[in-house]
Amino acid sequence: MFRPRIIPVLLLKGSGLVKTQQFRKSSYIGDPINSVRIFNDLEADELIFLDILAAKENRTISFDLVKQIGDEAFMPFAVGGGIRNLKDAAAMINAGAEKVVLNTIFIENTEVITEISKTFGNQSVVVSIDAKENLFGDYKIYIKDGLKKIALHPMIAAKKAEDFGAGEIFLNSITHDGMMQGYDLELIKQVSESVNIPVIACGGAGNLSHMKEAFKNGANALAAGSMFVYHGPRKAVLINYPEKKELISYFN
Repeated sequence: MFRPRIIPVLLLKGSGLVKTQQFRKSSYIGDPINSVRIFNDLEADELIFLDILAAKENRTISFDLVKQIGDEAFMPFAVGGGIRNLKDAAAMINAGAEKVVLNTIFIENTEVITEISKTFGNQSVVVSIDAKENLFGDYKIYIKDGLKKIALHPMIAAKKAEDFGAGEIFLNSITHDGMMQGYDLELIKQVSESVNIPVIACGGAGNLSHMKEAFKNGANALAAGSMFVYHGPRKAVLINYPEKKELISYFN
């Protein structure tokens, strides 16, 4: 029976995993390779790894780390962070990643999406849209790990990404990030209705009920960070993932 993909998002800062709140206030979580091994055992659908400092530091996510992840991971995974051209994307895919996640370069040089898509297929290109709602209820997107605002609505950005060859949109709410109080459903609805490619919703999930709400509002896949690394009201660090039979029952 059909159910949406459920995807843990793992943030890299240096050689370690961290979790953020509203793209700030990062907390150390643990070792990325150990986390991959645990998600192997838990049979996660996919993984997304994002280096949150790469674009700001003018470098890419570590090739060596991506290769280590590729050697360990039983599931498909995507990587993002400072990927700026076809050469960078090729290095990550050759290291084992199935997909590359593009954020800053999507705004600075959109044609790169087309280059990568034509070379590896659009299924290998995920455009990451980080969005935030202002006091007037209007959404704008941000690049460079949420530091630079762009005067572009996420609906328009998503459609542009699709037109240039992206195979998926990774849609993240900055305001909801790490809060575990639910996704920005209006944002998901607006963006999902503007494109014909899958939308991966991220930012705010604290339980499966939140995920089901996002699914009902148009998301094709459901991503989360805190939900898969924290446990209990005190947020003890514990890598976790729902059982397949639980997911099938919940979404059908």
